[in-house]
Amino acid sequence: MYKHWINANHVEGHSGLTIPVINPATEELIDHAPRGNETDADRAAAAAWKAFQTWRLTPGLERAEMMHEFARRLRAKKEDIARLLTLEGGKPLIENLDEVEWVAACFQYYAEVGRDYKGKVIAPVFQHQINFTVKEPYGVVACIVPWNYPLLLMSWKVAAALTAGNTVIIKPSEYTPLSTLALAEMFEPFPPGVVNIVSGYGPEIGEPLVKHPRVSKIAFTGGVTTGRKIAVMAAENLKKVSLELSGNDPLIVCDDVDIDVAARGAAWACYLNMGQVCTSVERIYVFKSVAEKYIEKFVEFARSLRMGNPLGPDVDLGPMINEAQRRKVKDKLELALKQGATLLTGGKRPSNLQKGFYFEPTVITNVNHEMEIMRTETFGPIAPIMPVSGIEEAVRLADDSDFGLGATIYTNNMEYAMFAMENVHAGTFWINDPLTDNDAGPFGGMRMSGLNRELGTDGLDNFRDVKHVHLDYKIEAKSYWYPYK
Repeated sequence: MYKHWINANHVEGHSGLTIPVINPATEELIDHAPRGNETDADRAAAAAWKAFQTWRLTPGLERAEMMHEFARRLRAKKEDIARLLTLEGGKPLIENLDEVEWVAACFQYYAEVGRDYKGKVIAPVFQHQINFTVKEPYGVVACIVPWNYPLLLMSWKVAAALTAGNTVIIKPSEYTPLSTLALAEMFEPFPPGVVNIVSGYGPEIGEPLVKHPRVSKIAFTGGVTTGRKIAVMAAENLKKVSLELSGNDPLIVCDDVDIDVAARGAAWACYLNMGQVCTSVERIYVFKSVAEKYIEKFVEFARSLRMGNPLGPDVDLGPMINEAQRRKVKDKLELALKQGATLLTGGKRPSNLQKGFYFEPTVITNVNHEMEIMRTETFGPIAPIMPVSGIEEAVRLADDSDFGLGATIYTNNMEYAMFAMENVHAGTFWINDPLTDNDAGPFGGMRMSGLNRELGTDGLDNFRDVKHVHLDYKIEAKSYWYPYK
C-alpha cells in the first residue's frame, strides 16, 4: 500500500483508512492509497511552512539543479510511471509515456526560467532615487490536481511554485493517486518539507488544506462547481487562488482546407483520452459547402479508431475513468437525441468489451444551441457537428458560450483566422493545430473557465507577489515636507 509523503518521509494516514484504486479497463483493484484527513493536512502544512523559511532564500542556481535532478530521476523511471498512469487512469500507454516526458520537460523549463526572472528596474520620479520590483513567493501552495492528467497538471503548478520559492502540498485525485505518490523518490533531492504529497477525498483533506492558516495559495484544476467552492472558502481568508476549470471548446472548419486532415485533427481533439481533456473539442462548426463530405470523413475515421486494453499494442482509445463518468456522458447523449439530435455512430459500449468503462467514439448532427450538449462541458467522446453558412456565423456560435478555455480554426485564409482569433473569447486559440501546448506559453481560461494562468512566465508570476522598492541614496530634507509654504 502507498503512503503519504510528508517532510521527506513515507507516512501512514492518521485515520488508518484507505482508498481503493480501480483499474478502469478491467474494473479490478490495483492498490490502496491513504485516505487522508485534517490531521494529515495539518502535518503537511506544518512541514511545508517550516521548509519555506529557508527554501524561499535558496539561490536560483541551487533550485535549478534540484529541478533538473527531479527530471533525470523521472526519465529513468519513465516506463514504470507511465504504466502506473495507464493502470489507474485508462489512457493508452503511448499517451502516458508522452505525459511523463512532458512533466520532465516542464521542470527543466522552470529550472532555467527561475535563474533569470526576479523583477525589474523602473524609472524614478526624482533625482538620486532608484526604483525596482522584487517578485517574492507566497508561502505554502496547495496544488489540487485532477485525474485526467495527474502528473502533467501537477507539474504545471508544482514546477512554477517551487521555482518561485514556494513550498507545496500536492493533493491528487482519489481516482488516480498512485502515480503521484510514486514520485516521492524523485522528490528526494529537495529539502524535507519542500514537496509533500497527501491523498484522500476532497471534503476530508482537500477542504482542510484550502482552509488551513499556513496555506497561502490554492492552485486547482477541475470542475466549475468545486472551483466555486474553493474560491468562496479562499475568499473568506483573502487567500490567493488560481482556477483552471471547465471548457466547452469550439472548432471551426472552413471550406478552404484539406477535409481529410481537418477531420482527423478534429477527431483527435475530440477523442483524446476519451474526451476527458479540459480542452477537448466539444463543438464542431463546418461550412455548409463542405459539411456533407466532412461529416462523412469524420464518421468514417471515428469508426476506424481501435478500442481496447490501454496497455496493449495498436490501441487508440482506452476506457473512461469510471462508471459514473460514463453514465454522465450516456445521459447527456440521450438528452440530446430526445431534443432532436441525430446519432451517426457510437453511443454505446463496444460489443467486444464487456469489462471496463468503455464508450464508443460518438458523432451526432442536427444539433443547435438550445441543446445542453452544445452549452455545457461533456468531458466524454461525443462530437456534435453543426453546419454553418460561413465564417461570421461560425465565429458567432463559437463565442456563444459561458466558457472560454480553448478554441480552434482550420483555414488557409488569414483573414478568417484573425477574425476568429479576435472575436472568440478563449485562453488559447489554435490555428490548424488543436491541443498543442507550449511550456513557455500561458495556459488558462476566460469567463467561467477559470482565473489566472499556468505555464510560461505568466505561470511563474501566478505564484509570486510583487514588492516595490523605493531607494533614495541621498538623505536630505524634502521641499514638500512640513511646514507647508
